[in-house]
Amino acid sequence: MAKTAEDCTTMAEIRENIDRVDQALMALFEERWSFIRRAAEIKAGLGIPADVPVRVKEVRDNANRNAQAHGLDGDFYEGIWAQLIQHAIAYEKAELGED
Repeated sequence: MAKTAEDCTTMAEIRENIDRVDQALMALFEERWSFIRRAAEIKAGLGIPADVPVRVKEVRDNANRNAQAHGLDGDFYEGIWAQLIQHAIAYEKAELGED
């Protein structure tokens, strides 16, 4: 059953809710990936390369700022986003025949 962290009184409840949140995160990552796939299709039609450094910086900066706005370590989450971005760029490069 969905609870807030403050409502949990046992480790079993904590673990159950962490697993619930992890599933929700995966659903969001799946949705995010659908946009990556579509971006590759659009870039192919427009001749845009997979790696657009200005956009990479913007997304990383957004991740840092958004994390801080939620009271999280901006640098840590920017690092996670850097990995997401590099994975997306590798996918797009393969799709665009850039590799």
